Amino acid sequence: MRSWLKLSTSQKAAVDLIEAQNDSMALGARKAFEELTNESERERWLKLPYTGCDGLPKTGESWVRTGLLAATVFVPPNAGQAVEMLFEAIQNGKKAPERALTVPVSIPPLKELKPR
Repeated sequence: MRSWLKLSTSQKAAVDLIEAQNDSMALGARKAFEELTNESERERWLKLPYTGCDGLPKTGESWVRTGLLAATVFVPPNAGQAVEMLFEAIQNGKKAPERALTVPVSIPPLKELKPR
């Protein structure tokens, strides 16, 4: 983020949201903006919503509750589901399904998200 902020294109970019592959990256981006010395630039970037993906209770979910992130996505672990599928396949002598889906959960729930 620090390197990108030095580019002239970042100064002119129309950005409405900071989205990252995970919650820690979103918070890292936010930290880079917090360190800007130009107050108006810092304000510009910090007023945007920051979102990530992981939704772990002690990080992403906590950061949403405290307002550091606007939202996160919790994807339930699938190891338990995989073990259950394997157990059933072995127990029943059948091939396990080729794929199984997990259901991601928005934190906060989608109905509580508000446009900015």
